[in-house]
Amino acid sequence: QVQLVESGGDSVQAGGSLRLSCRASGIISNIDFMGWHRQTPGKQRELVAKIGSDGTTMYADSVKGRFTISRAIAETVAYLQMNSLKPEDTANYYCSLEGRHYGRPQSYWGRGTQVTVSS
Repeated sequence: QVQLVESGGDSVQAGGSLRLSCRASGIISNIDFMGWHRQTPGKQRELVAKIGSDGTTMYADSVKGRFTISRAIAETVAYLQMNSLKPEDTANYYCSLEGRHYGRPQSYWGRGTQVTVSS
């Protein structure tokens, strides 16, 4: 079982920056991906950014060039550096983890952290 705890959400003005953190605890054999997703009321959760165990990253088009995902492997912590924030970035941001435990696929979600960007 793995627990994910997000932190760093806050209220900022447009153009500002925030850094989200996601700390994973528990036992899992292999972590394949850690990622960040976001959701606003009435909308589906969408992928923001994802990082693989080999450091490969992928981003939603809406955040490319503004957000950077990174991971401290030894600490099993994933970060999302968000710059040049826009009001449309306002959402609850969720951390995710995909991996394998003794060969069996596993996936986990955190409870989310709120980001509010005002114009």
